[in-house]
Amino acid sequence: MNNKVRWGILGAAQIGINKVIPAMQKGEWSQVTAIASRDLNKAQAAAAKLGIPTAYGSYEELLADPEIEAIYNPLPNHLHVPWSIKGAAAGKHVLCEKPIGMSAAECEELIRARDKYGVRIGEAFMVRSHPQWLRARELARSGEIGSVRAIVGVFSYFNVKPENIRNIPEFGGGALMDIGCYPIQVSRFLFEEEPVRVQAAIERDPAMGTDRLTSAVLLFPAGHAVFTCSTQMSPYQKVNIFGTKGRIEMEIPFNAPPDKPSRIFVDIGGTIRTEEFPPCDQYTLQGDEFSRAVRGLGEVPTRLEDSLGNMRVIEAVVRSAGQPDYELKASPGFPALPAPARRHESS
Repeated sequence: MNNKVRWGILGAAQIGINKVIPAMQKGEWSQVTAIASRDLNKAQAAAAKLGIPTAYGSYEELLADPEIEAIYNPLPNHLHVPWSIKGAAAGKHVLCEKPIGMSAAECEELIRARDKYGVRIGEAFMVRSHPQWLRARELARSGEIGSVRAIVGVFSYFNVKPENIRNIPEFGGGALMDIGCYPIQVSRFLFEEEPVRVQAAIERDPAMGTDRLTSAVLLFPAGHAVFTCSTQMSPYQKVNIFGTKGRIEMEIPFNAPPDKPSRIFVDIGGTIRTEEFPPCDQYTLQGDEFSRAVRGLGEVPTRLEDSLGNMRVIEAVVRSAGQPDYELKASPGFPALPAPARRHESS
């Protein structure tokens, strides 16, 4: 396809090198043409490994390249918004890794930049593009499991290396920012409304200062979402969606394998059926969906207004851990998104 969007990559982060870039290179709408690192040798090595035509020794050089149309930003969390804004100012569309920034205020700043420069900017929640999650929301909307009343999730891994960016507070490390953002995102995705109250507990690593164990209850108008995330537990992930008539279990909710079928289990009154989805790479789907939006053929998978809602909940979880009950409030100029009209099935 000669209408592919020409992408440039900011940095040689492992998620980009190992997952996102190879997946985007398989896309029908995406073409990775350049990669930049502050270490030219590192950029050249990544370009050689992945067959990327151009390598730059600075982010500024990549942003100045007139051939680049869109930027993928997988830099550490504290660099997400600053470099996404620089990309927008250079006239580039930006797909930025999650979490979108360090705070809701940063996300608001990014929204203003998007509107000022007239570009597309989205958050890289790849799960939003995977067929298993689109089907889960379709089932939740259909009323087959009744009214959705509770969403319960766990996401964890074990990493105690102090030098890892996920364990450095000033880089936006910790369980909540790194992986807790996922159960928050999918609960908002399924309820299709914003939580109004939060109750949370956080345990921090005494040496590194990052949250190593975070649990929270999000109180939505329609029900509750409960999750636990940890950077110091056995690797595990699971999400269950409970309705008044049945439930949906997501077997591998967040890191769905690209080379194997994905499965969800739908339990209606004790009768369980398995729905299987052919192998697909959610990073490929995400990249193509964003590229199509750049071409004016669709919407950005996760818009910044949605990202702002997620960041508000993340902040509420942190604040709630220091008080018994925290009520979410919108900030001036950025009101809460109106809850979509939806029909709650009776049991």
